[in-house]
Amino acid sequence: MVDEPWIEGYDVIGDVHGCADSLERLLTRLGYHPAADCWRHPRRKAVFVGDIIDRGPQIRRAMRLVRAMVDRGQAYLVLGNHEYNAVIYSLPTQAAVPEPLRRYYRRLRYQLHATLEDYRLHLEEWRDLIHWLRERPIFLEFPHFRVVHACWDPRRIAQAAACHEGRVLQDDEFLAQSVIPATEPNRVVERLLKGTDLALPAGKTLVGSDGVRRSRFRTKFWSGSPQTYGDVVFQPDALPAELASQPLSAAERQRLLQYDRDQKVLFVGHYWCQGLPRIIHENIACLDYSAVKHGLLVAYRMGPEQRLNNEQFVWVQSNPP
Repeated sequence: MVDEPWIEGYDVIGDVHGCADSLERLLTRLGYHPAADCWRHPRRKAVFVGDIIDRGPQIRRAMRLVRAMVDRGQAYLVLGNHEYNAVIYSLPTQAAVPEPLRRYYRRLRYQLHATLEDYRLHLEEWRDLIHWLRERPIFLEFPHFRVVHACWDPRRIAQAAACHEGRVLQDDEFLAQSVIPATEPNRVVERLLKGTDLALPAGKTLVGSDGVRRSRFRTKFWSGSPQTYGDVVFQPDALPAELASQPLSAAERQRLLQYDRDQKVLFVGHYWCQGLPRIIHENIACLDYSAVKHGLLVAYRMGPEQRLNNEQFVWVQSNPP
């Protein structure tokens, strides 16, 4: 539990994805100023929801900025799935890698391409960064709010908390198991860093706007009494009408999570929201508004309040090259 009673409040910041210029403009708007060693605010701290790296034009610069703030006590960072991918991809292995895992690592290399290219001439810094990322938590809990990259699942949070107090990537065995489907470490990582999803009906697949064909779709974990796929879908690409109207089976409804209204305020990223920032549930806010896709880089100014208010969002238009 993070408890700093002297802090006036926290600025929770969404997925940066290498948009360092946008991050500096957002911090300026929030009242932070660059000092000799990092960006600072006299009465507030920043909290980053993960996914600082990948995709954008200034990945190394963005990570150096965030790391400096964290190291000097001016910010917190929870891991996103892209930081997790970087750690997994960069760890050496002595064992022979089976073909399914080889395919997995090839996908990781494709996803990490921009990041690896940005660090290509800074290999010692990259190795040091991977070590540093392994020391970061996978979730954070404050007295009146919570932060996780994609989904707060109490069962998986408890498992993570039992492993190095949520700094799960410090554990070599956890890391090794986390890439193997259906293991408990894999379930922790998949749920907290990627969220919940449902399988499409047998044989159905959809090609997203990113060109990837998928047999599953991302779902809400706060929908009250959902009846159809359309009631629970939560992703940039809408489901076709015939799938949106597909009734949820009893088994599918049972698998859905429910983040109740009496739970603490929760901040997530990950979901590529669009339009103007708004709360998605009375105690849940997503802060990922597609900054690296010419969207918005978004923060929420959290004070002592127990419920969210749309007036507390602050953002800048992001214009990555």
